[in-house]
Amino acid sequence: MNRDDLKNILRKLKGGQLTLDEAMDALRHFPYHDIGVARVDSHRELRVGMPEVIFCEGKSDEQIIKIAQSMLTGGSSVLATRISEAAAKSLCKKFSRAVHNRIAHTAVIRKTGIAKRDLGLVAVVTAGTADIPVAEEAAVTCEAMGCNVHRVFDVGVAGIHRLTSEAESFDRFDVFIVVAGMEGALASVVGGLVGKPVIAVPTSIGYGASFGGLAALLSMLNSCSSGVTVVNIDSGYGAATAAVRILNLLKGQE
Repeated sequence: MNRDDLKNILRKLKGGQLTLDEAMDALRHFPYHDIGVARVDSHRELRVGMPEVIFCEGKSDEQIIKIAQSMLTGGSSVLATRISEAAAKSLCKKFSRAVHNRIAHTAVIRKTGIAKRDLGLVAVVTAGTADIPVAEEAAVTCEAMGCNVHRVFDVGVAGIHRLTSEAESFDRFDVFIVVAGMEGALASVVGGLVGKPVIAVPTSIGYGASFGGLAALLSMLNSCSSGVTVVNIDSGYGAATAAVRILNLLKGQE
């Protein structure tokens, strides 16, 4: 439930379009819905500007479906991250409008009859093609939460002209999410080119001395470009939600 949903219920109650019992029924899963396998946080979007998301690793297909059903019943869209092919197939079979992104390992079920939010424009930038799965997780999450996304893939520092050829369009973006493995240098380069928030995502892509993304993580943390924010290794979702928090704040100041 978001602010608009709650305002609509209260407006109808005040205007006599809903009885008190009907309003209470609409709020029956507020602030959370205990379904046994989980306590679904229906208050989260109202509280922090982002709905709860289903992290699918470690959950059975049945648990994922049950949580998704609770979220839909409560009026929320569903975003499932790190979902397996088998679990996604079960979810899509149960909910015909579910959209599975195999590259991002996500599934989205949008609530119907609600206009899409327009928080702003996020550029999701990758160093290499191998970084795209993490970048797609970030992009899908941003889109599910009301952002528009522009993908700029495979523009790493080994061929820096690929990035600079895109630079003329950078002023139109509100936030940059930069996804890179190996030594993670791309985040510093982008951070030195733009004055907008830059969120760096180290990936576990690279040869042995990259230590599963640790080298990229440390490079990004030690960036010479001031103000670059760094999230955890392979955390496209974490970068996206950081971007949404920034854009929620900017939207509230308009």
